Amino acid sequence: MDYLLQLAASPTAWIALATLVVMEIVLGIDNLIFISILTNKLPEQHRAKARRIGIGMALILRLGLLSTIAFIVQLTEPVIEILGQAFSWKDMILIAGGLFLLWKATTEIHHSMDPAPDDPKSATSGVTLGFAAAIGQILMLDLVFSIDSIITAVGMTEHLPIMIIAVVVSVLVMLLAAEPLAKFINDNPTVVMLALGFLIMIGMTLIAEGFGAHVPKGYIYAAMAFSAAIEVLNMLSRRAKQKALVDEA
Repeated sequence: MDYLLQLAASPTAWIALATLVVMEIVLGIDNLIFISILTNKLPEQHRAKARRIGIGMALILRLGLLSTIAFIVQLTEPVIEILGQAFSWKDMILIAGGLFLLWKATTEIHHSMDPAPDDPKSATSGVTLGFAAAIGQILMLDLVFSIDSIITAVGMTEHLPIMIIAVVVSVLVMLLAAEPLAKFINDNPTVVMLALGFLIMIGMTLIAEGFGAHVPKGYIYAAMAFSAAIEVLNMLSRRAKQKALVDEA
């Protein structure tokens, strides 16, 4: 209790908490975009449930990983060397996650460009398998993003309560933002393609970091913000043209 009171009275601890909360929220954007795109592929009645399960599991994974910080820190130690390049468990997890994101985003882009006709005979079984597959893929990416998130938290502060609060706050923000973001993506098809492009960029970043090439996150998120701003201007332009046509009619 005295330890918690000392933290609460420390301005440095509050600054560290605020900084870490912002960092965790920013890192959660990648996870949230993936969850939104994936759950929008499910039948409408299953989407909200899948999002809640996916984000809830992200919280459970991150809190579980925080309880094993000593083990998580060891994930950054090299365990294998290939052609002179040393790889840790973290590196291999990031590479696997990046490859998965590239595969998933590329597959979704292909389906968007060349959609397959629906098979009414398999509609019922497709819903069940689709839901299970979606949850499985969300959990896989939750694990990748959670490990990255916790290692970032460990690097920023040594106080476990601060890490726990930051993780809980960031996941709660994800939970609140999930529904509006998924609806926005679903209502704007061009945004889907932009979001898939973001996932490809994130996947490439994960692979690069797995191979030891540090990519400043600020550049990545600045590029995403710029692209999103351009898309918003395009959307406003299209709406203005549609409104003009309606007024003329």
